[in-house]
Amino acid sequence: MAKKQCRRAAVFAFALAALSVTGAHAQQSALNIYNWNDYIAPETVPEFEKATGIKVTYDLYDANETLEAKLSAGGSGYDLVVPSLVPFAARQIQAGFYQPLNKAKLPNAVHLDKSLLARMAVYDKDNTYLIPWMTGVIGVAYNVDKIKQIMPDAPVDSLRMIFDPEVVSKFKDCGVYMIDSPTEVFPPALKTLGLNPDSQVIADLQKAADVHFKIRPYIRKYDSSEYINALANGDICVAWGYSSDIQIAKHRAIEAGKGVHIAFSIPKEGAQRYIDTMAIPKDAPHPEAALTFLNYIMQPEVIAKTSNKIYVQSGNADARQFVVPEVANDTGIFPTPEVEQTIYAISPSTPDVDRARTRYWTRVKTGH
Repeated sequence: MAKKQCRRAAVFAFALAALSVTGAHAQQSALNIYNWNDYIAPETVPEFEKATGIKVTYDLYDANETLEAKLSAGGSGYDLVVPSLVPFAARQIQAGFYQPLNKAKLPNAVHLDKSLLARMAVYDKDNTYLIPWMTGVIGVAYNVDKIKQIMPDAPVDSLRMIFDPEVVSKFKDCGVYMIDSPTEVFPPALKTLGLNPDSQVIADLQKAADVHFKIRPYIRKYDSSEYINALANGDICVAWGYSSDIQIAKHRAIEAGKGVHIAFSIPKEGAQRYIDTMAIPKDAPHPEAALTFLNYIMQPEVIAKTSNKIYVQSGNADARQFVVPEVANDTGIFPTPEVEQTIYAISPSTPDVDRARTRYWTRVKTGH
């Protein structure tokens, strides 16, 4: 009887060990990523799959609010997500959305930009949960030739280009788009009023909303992804958007060879910097595979391919040596120290402020 029990125990232990190995293999064999549109070099995922044998499911979104809604609901099924640092990732850390990074499995983190890590540490103590993905600024995109025809002295280097009704009204017929993200369209409106772009005062948000109401008749569409192709195709002439998106539009227009010339300008009054980060959700089904991917893309020559493809500054300091001169020397991508002094970030806000800002933005978009 004792021998039978021993044999049964041995069989059970063997089965348990086999199940454990199978589970570990399953965890390493799949990876679910949720990232922004047009935000990675096309070869990166296939090359990662070939190098590791991990099969990647890669889904897209075009607004931080979309990502946050999925994370808030729980059970998203994603292993890696790409939230903007503030206010989104910062408050998501406080809400317990992410799991700490196992830095022992991320030796390539030595290549990350220490200045960006320092900025991030203000919101992510000891860089516990996040790594920097890409960084840029929010500013003005414009069709050079159309603007020159309509208003030769247009203030393309100023917030007035978008937020002054007398200016933006001149471009209504040729088309103006604005990204659909209240946290990234209220700060510049506040700035035009001489107020703190990071204001958490609800009365100030009302004033920012009033600015948007005044320019609303001249905005063709609020959208955070379509404006890329609309610019590249010459369908619109002005947009307020992310520098990385606008650089993509600029180069798509060049590749199309139809004479559409897109430029990007950082407003002289100041611009909001965004740092997009990568994080592993707390309930990620494949966290080990996520760590494998993070370590893979932190290789300077790997992440540089994305910088070269989408014309954006990565969070990897050592990658710049692999970035093509056209990108590395573009001051719209790597701002000068003087311009850098005018760039600001915004802070996480309270739920009351978030609700007020969302409510005002909904009213702006609906027109009442």
